[in-house]
Amino acid sequence: MKWNKRFIYPKSIRSSVDGKRTYEVGSEKLPSVTTILGQTQSDEKRESLANWIKKKGKNEADRVKNEAAKRGSAMHSILERHILGNNVLDLTDVGQEAHRMAKVVIEKGFPQLDEVWGSEVVLSYPGLYAGQTDLVGVYQGRESIVDFKQSNKPKREEWIEDYYYQSVAYATAHDCIYDTKIEQCVIMMCTPDLFYQQFVLNGARFRQYKWKWLERLSNYYKMLKK
Repeated sequence: MKWNKRFIYPKSIRSSVDGKRTYEVGSEKLPSVTTILGQTQSDEKRESLANWIKKKGKNEADRVKNEAAKRGSAMHSILERHILGNNVLDLTDVGQEAHRMAKVVIEKGFPQLDEVWGSEVVLSYPGLYAGQTDLVGVYQGRESIVDFKQSNKPKREEWIEDYYYQSVAYATAHDCIYDTKIEQCVIMMCTPDLFYQQFVLNGARFRQYKWKWLERLSNYYKMLKK
């Protein structure tokens, strides 16, 4: 894996207050991208989530979410160590499952990574928001934001819009601080049964999502004022 450490990325302290994630970057304490998206989600999406919890039952819904979170965290850790050249072995049941999923991502997604600028990169837009992306670099010749996702089942593209919002938010912050021109995001996703999906957003659609993200951001701060 070819590294090109073009930029020095900041350290950050991440905390959660009333379930809302924030990042301390320098002297600023900024809301996370995921917090902003959660606070500005549509009534339709809120209703869909509520119906899913009602159908599953709260205890079962919590179990499914917690299990997915543990699996996703383990997979991210394995992929991060692989990128850094420090492989890790997790022999727990969750860890072994995550290893199999990470291997699929490495085999199917990583060969097209031309350069890695940073892994687990904290990015912030001064005064507005912050977040952490899995990888920044060059993918298929284009400057890109890359995120790794686990999924309990295969996804349709219309179901992953928030992943696009996250990525364009990170790209906008990176462009602001480092004077880059990132116009592509790549979502690498794997299910526990090792079904791999890859979603690539670029060109006019990427720019459209940037404007839609800025609208969500504006709505968030309008809500805070109220």
